[in-house]
Amino acid sequence: MNWVPVVLGVFKIGVLGTAMFFAIKSHRDGEKMQKKEREANAQNASAEHAVEVSKPD
Repeated sequence: MNWVPVVLGVFKIGVLGTAMFFAIKSHRDGEKMQKKEREANAQNASAEHAVEVSKPD
């Protein structure tokens, strides 16, 4: 019966390690998406501004 805490401990470490890996991965992927969205919004805003400036009244 001395093997039960060892097996459960290894299982717990495996589950927590996997959860931490996916949490960190999700966070980093979210930051990359936000950075791309900010860059796209900045490009769209500058393109819209250029179109507005060139419109004759």
